[in-house]
Amino acid sequence: MRLLVCGGAGFIGSAFVRRRLGEEGDEIVVLDKLTYAGREENLAPVRDDPRLTFLRGGIEDAATVQEAIQGCDAVVNFAAETHVDRSIAEPDAFMVTNLEGTHVLLEAARERELPYLQVSTDEVYGSIEQGTFTESSPLAPSSPYSASKAGADLLVASYFHTFGLPATICRGSNNYGPYQHPEKLIPLMILNALGGDLLPVYGDGMNVRNWIFVEDFARAIGHVLEHGRPGEAYNAGGPDEAPNLDVVRRILALCERDESLIEFVTDRPGHDRRYSLSSEKVRALGWEPLTRFEEGLERTVEWYRANSWWWEPIRSGEYREYYERQYGRSLG
Repeated sequence: MRLLVCGGAGFIGSAFVRRRLGEEGDEIVVLDKLTYAGREENLAPVRDDPRLTFLRGGIEDAATVQEAIQGCDAVVNFAAETHVDRSIAEPDAFMVTNLEGTHVLLEAARERELPYLQVSTDEVYGSIEQGTFTESSPLAPSSPYSASKAGADLLVASYFHTFGLPATICRGSNNYGPYQHPEKLIPLMILNALGGDLLPVYGDGMNVRNWIFVEDFARAIGHVLEHGRPGEAYNAGGPDEAPNLDVVRRILALCERDESLIEFVTDRPGHDRRYSLSSEKVRALGWEPLTRFEEGLERTVEWYRANSWWWEPIRSGEYREYYERQYGRSLG
C-alpha cells in the first residue's frame, strides 16, 4: 500500500511509520507541520528509506493535502494538537488542526473514495470512576483538547453515514515510549529525574491512567486499517492501569533517585480522575497488547538515558519557557 500518514513525524505517528516501513513493506507519504512536538528526528531510523516521502505542511491546508494525497491508497490521520495543558492555555490551535484539518482530509479522501482511519483518544469519553469504556459509551469530553478530538470523531462518522466514505476510528489509551515529547507525564518525569529536578505531580497524584506502549498502539492502528469494518470505532487499551503517583515512584526507582524529588502542585482545571478502555472489539480482530507496563517503562527510561541527542535540544529551547509558565519554576 501507499499510505498518506498525516502527523507522521509526531510521537505515535512516527512509531507507526517506522513499523510499516520496517515490517509491512508499505510506501509512506508523511505530511507533518513540524510543530514543537513533530520532529524529523523521530524518523531518523527510516529517513533514508527510498519508500518514504516527507512533505512539510498542515492538514488544514487544502492545497498541501491535495499534493500529498496523489497516488495514495489510504489515509491515516495522526495529525493533532494533543496536550491537555496547552489546550487549556491556548485552545485556538486545537480547533484549527483537530477540527478544520480533519475536515480537509475527509474531503480529499471522499473525492478519491479512499479508506480513511482517524487516530483518536480515550479522553473523548471523559472520566470513569468504575468499570471501563466501550465503543458504545457516550462521548463526554472534559478539555478543549478532548472536545476537539470528539468533534473530529463525530465528523468522521458523519462522512461514513452521509457519503459512504470507508472510514474507521481507532482510540488509544495513554501512550508512552521512546520519542515522546517531554511535556507528557512519563518523559517529563524521566528527564526531570535524570537531571535531578523536582517532579511536579498534579493534585494528590491519584488520577488513574490506562497505559499502552506506543509500539502496541501502532500495531493496533495497522490492524484496524487492514481488518476493521468501515463506520466502526475500535478502542485499543493497554494491559495495565496505574495512578500517576505510582508511575512517578516507579520512574524514580528506575532512575535511582529519591522520592524527596516529588513536588505536589496545584491540580489542572477539569482534570479527569480515571480513564479505562475495553479492547474486546479490536481483540476480536486478532490484536492484543504485547508489552506490560513494567517492561515498557523500563525500556522507555533506558531509551531516554541513552538518547540525550534527541531530548537535549528540546530541554534547551522553547520547552524551558513553557515549563516555567506551567509549573512556576525553572528547570535546573
